[in-house]
Amino acid sequence: MSTRPPTPSRRTLLRAMAALPASAVLLGELPGLAGTAPAAAPPSGSATRYTIVPFLNSNDGTVNVYQSDDATDFRLLKSSAYTPPSNRIRDASVFKHTDGYYYLTYTTHTWQDVSTTIGFARSSDRANWTFLYDYTVPITNLSRAWAPEWFVDGDGSVNVIVSCSVAGDEWIFTPYRLKATNSALTAWSSPVALSGIGSNHIDTYLVRTGSKYHAFTKNETTKYIEYATASSLTGPYTISRTGDWAGWGSYREGPSVIQLDNGAWRIFFDGYGDGTYYYSDSYDTFATWSAPASLPVVSGTARHFTVIRETVSGGPSLAKNVTRSFQSANYSTRYWQAQSSLLNLPVVTASSTAAEKSASTFTVVAGLADANGYSFRDSSGNYLRHWDFRARFDANDGTSTFAKDATFIARTGSSSGAIRWESYNYPGYYLRHYNYQLRVERTAGTDLFRQDSSFVPVGAWG
Repeated sequence: MSTRPPTPSRRTLLRAMAALPASAVLLGELPGLAGTAPAAAPPSGSATRYTIVPFLNSNDGTVNVYQSDDATDFRLLKSSAYTPPSNRIRDASVFKHTDGYYYLTYTTHTWQDVSTTIGFARSSDRANWTFLYDYTVPITNLSRAWAPEWFVDGDGSVNVIVSCSVAGDEWIFTPYRLKATNSALTAWSSPVALSGIGSNHIDTYLVRTGSKYHAFTKNETTKYIEYATASSLTGPYTISRTGDWAGWGSYREGPSVIQLDNGAWRIFFDGYGDGTYYYSDSYDTFATWSAPASLPVVSGTARHFTVIRETVSGGPSLAKNVTRSFQSANYSTRYWQAQSSLLNLPVVTASSTAAEKSASTFTVVAGLADANGYSFRDSSGNYLRHWDFRARFDANDGTSTFAKDATFIARTGSSSGAIRWESYNYPGYYLRHYNYQLRVERTAGTDLFRQDSSFVPVGAWG
């Protein structure tokens, strides 16, 4: 994608216009709430599923639904899955309620218009949605109610965090909390401002870990996503990270934070200034973050979304403590084979030597870093691990780094029976063959990459 100079956000445009005469893990983790169980790879036969419902860069009158098993490679579940009966749909946030339904809340008007309502819709399958109602946020002299975000607290209460502005200051937003007062999500408490975050902050997204609330919120003056903490949902919050504290850059909005299978936290945000949707990971509970990377497939198409995580049935299944060989899904005569401590993909046939067959046979064991994941031993007892992104075999040195390097999470492959092997400590990176050598590479989100990274477990050659 060619780069372009930062363009003003819709809120910047609105402010300029004002000067003119006559804008969970479910099953243990809910949106914004870290569950009590530690994050872990899905057990055999199950899969992690992440869902997003973005409005489109080209159309704010409808939303697509995408799903992913790794929070990186999102695939389209249904295009134009929901179009409200009137008005628009922007900044859609999704969660799964205790009644088994998925719910959307969203901004109901385009950025040019006064917008005093937020919308609600419901679905049983994430693909087909039913409009419920538009709710007028009860704030005196309300001008705009934007970017509503679901937040489920530790006591199970369902909340919406919405950014609101009032007439006369219509481009200065403050985050408010609405709390559902019935299980049907049709009645709401009076709005309460999140104290300490202050005005001119928008797109506030909350995460709770233990007794601490973490807020990720866009400062509309600096265009940076800031970070604040509090011991109560409504505050007072202390903003402790400002400017480019995480290395994400400016002209960023719409943060959404979710926990990955390996325990890391991932933030997604809309890089509207350069037309890119980004993600970034933290392994120290939000203190430091990886360099932002473009989200494959949806970047450039999707706008402002939130993410939910579920564990569902139907994932890859592979027995442990057995020997298997691994056949390329798109080069069916080629198999994993250990060659001089490196993992390659040569042709193996019935006429191959006994040594070649033995080198193409591996013992499947529980993951060294996560027992729900997988590790692989060659005939000499060395473990498959990545080193400088090359797949190779080494003796286990007992360190946590080695354990993570040698653990892989099973993801559904490109064809029946095929499995993709995601690196445990490099989420979104897969064992992939290139020039018949196996490397760990970041997914490109293409069909070719999915095929190159898919392997079928078959009866052992050796």
